[in-house]
Amino acid sequence: MIRVVLFDIDGTLIRTHGAGTKAFERTFATEFKIPRATESLSFAGRTDTSLVRECFGLHGIKPTAKNFQRFFENYVFWLDQLLQVSDGAPCRGVRRRLRDFARLAHPPLLGLLTGNIRLGAEIKLRHYQLWDYFRMGAFGDDHEDRNELARIAQKRASRMLGRRVASDEILVVGDTPLDIACARSIKARVLAVATGGFTTAQLRAHEPSWLVENLEQIRVSEVCR
Repeated sequence: MIRVVLFDIDGTLIRTHGAGTKAFERTFATEFKIPRATESLSFAGRTDTSLVRECFGLHGIKPTAKNFQRFFENYVFWLDQLLQVSDGAPCRGVRRRLRDFARLAHPPLLGLLTGNIRLGAEIKLRHYQLWDYFRMGAFGDDHEDRNELARIAQKRASRMLGRRVASDEILVVGDTPLDIACARSIKARVLAVATGGFTTAQLRAHEPSWLVENLEQIRVSEVCR
């Protein structure tokens, strides 16, 4: 039985229509005086910290703790500002399925498994009134490697539940091949949703446990038994 469900954020829970990417770009432009700094970056399935490190390398900025702090302090400001003018929304079926998980006779622990830094994740999900559904998570400021975040999430879930959570008791929900790989790194089950930038055909090639166009197409009872 699934006891822990871990959700990716961007493209899985919400679509911000690029607010996060724009906040990255605005931060590099205003704080580091580098316009169009993110043009060559691929954001899908990545951690914020690894993206910043890559961008620092591309533009000759030293990856010091001070520079990371400068970046993220400005990034969260711009993220909050840009979400106010974004026409984004939760992905199809998200609110209903989150409520359905909570209504199960033995509801699983709901958490986040995301490359967003924790404060960025909270800003995004509070904007769409989704933050309070989640009791724990692993975030992009916990580790730069997405697969390591899966192990961190498994350990945190185990502490919360007071026992070791086995890999086959964990379900990861995500919209990219990297989300599937992340789930596989801890031998968790994975529900892939084509609500981000990848089609069902592209996701099917990575052999998720379940694959749907959106969360309306699957019942929580199907994945939690």
